[in-house]
Amino acid sequence: MAKTIVVKQIGSPIRRPAKQRATLIGLGLNKMHKTRELEDTPSVRGMIRSISHMVEIIEEKG
Repeated sequence: MAKTIVVKQIGSPIRRPAKQRATLIGLGLNKMHKTRELEDTPSVRGMIRSISHMVEIIEEKG
């Protein structure tokens, strides 16, 4: 069973660089307080790290 993480958007993409907005959309987040369950891979971790001020990891499963 693959490890998963639950990510929640806590920051607004308004007045942020286009690259950060695109990263949010790539993670499947586009509205405040929306959560997504994502596979725990190095690429997803890197995306989360690059926008750590706008998202938080709620839970790690597996």
